[in-house]
Amino acid sequence: MAKVTFLGLGVMGYPMAAHLKHKGGHEVTVFNRTAAKAEKWVEEHGGACAATPAEAAEGADFVFCCVGNDDDLREVTIGESGAFDTMKAGSIFVDNTTASAKVARELYEVAKTQDIGFIDAPVSGGQAGAENGVLTVMCGGDEDVYAKVQPVIECYARMVGLMGPTGAGQLTKMVNQICIAGLVQALSEGVHFAQSAGLDTDKVIDVISKGAAGSWQMENRASTMAKGEFDFGFAVDWMRKDLSIVLDEARSNGARLPVTAAVDQYYAQVQAIGGKRWDTSSLIALLERD
Repeated sequence: MAKVTFLGLGVMGYPMAAHLKHKGGHEVTVFNRTAAKAEKWVEEHGGACAATPAEAAEGADFVFCCVGNDDDLREVTIGESGAFDTMKAGSIFVDNTTASAKVARELYEVAKTQDIGFIDAPVSGGQAGAENGVLTVMCGGDEDVYAKVQPVIECYARMVGLMGPTGAGQLTKMVNQICIAGLVQALSEGVHFAQSAGLDTDKVIDVISKGAAGSWQMENRASTMAKGEFDFGFAVDWMRKDLSIVLDEARSNGARLPVTAAVDQYYAQVQAIGGKRWDTSSLIALLERD
C-alpha cells in the first residue's frame, strides 16, 4: 500500500482515483477545484480530501493528476499552492492529462531539480474505460521511474506502456487522436451512405464490423450514429482541444495531417450548430443537414 494523491476529479479522474483506492488498496487523498466534488468522493470511497494541491500532495509517494489542459496542469503543479511545493524527494508525479509534449518536458525539468520523478501518462478509453478500470495508458519518462509507478497505474488500466523519454506519452496520445478523427469521419460517411442507399444500417454494420473495416468506433458508435444519439461519450469540445495540440505539434515537427485538419474544422461546424458537448460521433449530423 502506498500513500497516493489524485488531483482532478472529472469524468475520468473520479473513477480512476476510486480504482487506486479499492483495487490497489492505497491510501488516497483527493483534490478538486470544486471542493464539493472532492467531499462527495470521500463520502463514497473513504480516504481524505484537501483544500489545495500542495496540501493533498504532502507526504505522498505518488501524485496522479487529470485536469483540463496545459495551463490547468501548470496551476496544480508549479502554481500557487501547487503539488511540487510539498512533494517529497523520491516521490513520483504521474500526469494523466491529455496535454502538450512541451509542458511535459517543462515540468519534468522542474521536478528533476527537486528530486521528483515525472511521468506523462495520457489515457485512452473514455469514461467507460475509466469506470471499468480498463484504460490504455501511454507513458513517457525515465525507465527507472516508470518501473516504480507501473504497478500503481495498472489499478485503472488494461494496457500500460513506456513509449520513450518525457513527452513520448503525449506524442503517442496525439497519434491516437489522429487515428480516431479519421475513423469517425469515415464511419459517419459510411453510415450516412448506407442510410441514403436504403440499406438496413444495423445489418450492414453487423457484417462489415467482422471484416477489415471493423473498429472500436464501429462496434460502439455506428448504431447510435444512425439514431442521431450523441448525448454521451467524449465531447466535441474535448476532441477539438486534443486536435489543437496535435496540429500545433505537427507544425513544429513538419508532419502533414490534411485529414486531421479537415476533421478538426468539421468539429468546429458541429460546435457552431450547438454540439459542443455532443459525443465525437456527431460528425454525422453535418452530413444529414439540408
